[in-house]
Amino acid sequence: MFRKWEVDCKALLTEGENVLAVHFTPSEKMDSIRAANQKITFPDKRSFTRKAPYQSGWDWAPRFVTMGIWKLVYLRSWKDARIEDIRIKQDSIVNDTAWITTVFEIESSKTQDCFLSIIDESTSDLVNKARVRLGKGLNSFSVDFTISNPELWWTNGLGEPHLYQFGFMVQTNRSIDKKYKNIGVRTLELVQQPDSIGESFYFNLNGMPVFMKGANYVPQDNFPAGISVSRYNRLIKSAVDANMNMLRVWGGGIYEDDLFYDLCDKNGILVWQDFMFACNLYPGDKDFTKNVKHETIEQVKKLRNHPSMALWCGNNEIDEAWHNWGWQKSLGYSVGDSTKLWDDYLNLFEKLLPTIVDSLSNQSPYISSSPKNGWGRKESLTEGDIHYWGVWWGEEPFEMYEKKVGRFMSEYGFQGFPDMKTLRSCLDSTDLKLDSKALKNHQKHPRGMELIQDYMKREYLVPKDFEDYNYVSQLVQAYGIKKAIEAHRRAKPYCMGTLYWQLNDSWPGISWSGIDYDGRWKALHYFVKKAYGDYLISFEEKNDSLQIFIVSDNLTDTKAELQLRIIDFEGEEYWSENQVLNITANSSKVYFSKEINGFSKSNHLLGARLTSNGKTLASNIYYFVPPKELQLPSPHIQKEITKTKNGYSIVLKTDKLAKNVFLSIDGDGFFSDNYFDLLPGKEKKVDLIRYKDTTDINMKTNTLFNTF
Repeated sequence: MFRKWEVDCKALLTEGENVLAVHFTPSEKMDSIRAANQKITFPDKRSFTRKAPYQSGWDWAPRFVTMGIWKLVYLRSWKDARIEDIRIKQDSIVNDTAWITTVFEIESSKTQDCFLSIIDESTSDLVNKARVRLGKGLNSFSVDFTISNPELWWTNGLGEPHLYQFGFMVQTNRSIDKKYKNIGVRTLELVQQPDSIGESFYFNLNGMPVFMKGANYVPQDNFPAGISVSRYNRLIKSAVDANMNMLRVWGGGIYEDDLFYDLCDKNGILVWQDFMFACNLYPGDKDFTKNVKHETIEQVKKLRNHPSMALWCGNNEIDEAWHNWGWQKSLGYSVGDSTKLWDDYLNLFEKLLPTIVDSLSNQSPYISSSPKNGWGRKESLTEGDIHYWGVWWGEEPFEMYEKKVGRFMSEYGFQGFPDMKTLRSCLDSTDLKLDSKALKNHQKHPRGMELIQDYMKREYLVPKDFEDYNYVSQLVQAYGIKKAIEAHRRAKPYCMGTLYWQLNDSWPGISWSGIDYDGRWKALHYFVKKAYGDYLISFEEKNDSLQIFIVSDNLTDTKAELQLRIIDFEGEEYWSENQVLNITANSSKVYFSKEINGFSKSNHLLGARLTSNGKTLASNIYYFVPPKELQLPSPHIQKEITKTKNGYSIVLKTDKLAKNVFLSIDGDGFFSDNYFDLLPGKEKKVDLIRYKDTTDINMKTNTLFNTF
């Protein structure tokens, strides 16, 4: 669908609308951004239609303002009575019993008697049955039931996301109507309480504070009608495989298909759900407000029974924009204009939406806007959630990720190129170069190419070859976000969530995504998989000392052994230490401190591994200087490839450090690990699965050494 069209796409764009950049910095940065791209106009006319904002263009997506019906249209006939809606309210869990109320909404064609039944579909047992009298029109009845010794619904990594399936039936003398619902028994609370620092922001699941690990989700296609079931399955599986437990459905996209929420239910992924309002001012007239009211009611009723539903958020960045982006001045608003616009904002996001959520949702929390405070304000680090864009938009170094840590990091990110196969699918071979107009058309950020280059120069040596440049751009992205995630997790429980921007893409572009449009994992997603593990070893350097943190998301204490080694890049050991530790449950602590002197930092590394009962819980490597200062040797990598039932098993070994080993094949498939560091003398096993070619693989290896 997105193949070979990009050369002519500018013809589809009108003057002043070909670029839309949304992650604006505080007002002091606005002038430089306008100078870089004079065609940005904000707020704009897209606010007048309830249409997916991203289709008007974003700084990661092209402008395709589609029109027409894009969901299924059908006729449904019924007689006597039908179930209009089922609301399942979990009242409490007391003495190992879950008390649940079901509210039946039933439309009846006449006054008549009927039976309301609730059936446990796993056993076919009748849980409860009530006889009621229906009036003509819409009726509402409550029927209670209990679940004894319930198996609780947990997020990915903490336990099973157990689901009960129940059938809900209305039976008259002439008809039967039945709906099926999956129920997850759990308690969930957003805790926002004043403390000695500011105000907390964390989620309490089944009585336990849980650190949220995830990403911001955007629509998977600019033409969402074409998103297949297999793409949904593949993307949510990728989130699960990367140890995520939360996705934020961002407010510039769409209310997702039912399948998305069903998959999150089944896989233990909590959903932070924005209402679809983003980076813009919206009308406050009677007709628009009435339309939004109907939209909100429909969406809350649609999603309220999902155990994955964690939070409703009114909008993305509008509060921050109003206070920090200089709209009033740049757009020439009078005092009267500003008062009217802000009153409309308050009426929509602090009155209408929270009232509906409070009355119709199943006790889901609501916040009016994300973030609570703009990242240029000191309060953003002490209360609420924060979108931290000092890195990238503010051009601050990656080290600022370690200093600018808030209570819940709900947006931050850095761009990287997509997989070369993805680029080849939409560009001619002659366009695979940095100065290609076709390539630049796949970069929707006005300064994206420049910023990638600037940060690459800071941390890495810049390759001349385009494929090597693509590879290193992914490493720069992964390097920065890994630094951020580890800092956020080390700060637990001060910080209790990290959702980077962004999980996926809507087209084959150069963007912040960790998974490109074709579903291929970039280096970022492989790095995230390790950084989001149940256990994390992380490092913080202070003066000439290295503090070694162990972060545990496990809800019980763990006895484990920490193995530490400082070696040079040829494998010669300088220092080692083994310690048996009791890892405190659900915590982040310093367990060891080591002075780092007496050796060359440019050709030594510290390797750390945490094991328990022979199983590796976590591992990590610390380099004492940035990648561009490493004195990397030329590695000789040995490969042993074995055909398996599902693909191939690959065992790799090297005589010297092989940094950021990148495995690639001519065909298409999925490597269980990639972009990893291979230590001298150590074997690494990688599986290749979903390989569709019938011929033997032609596997290539690249390392950071080869690009310099």
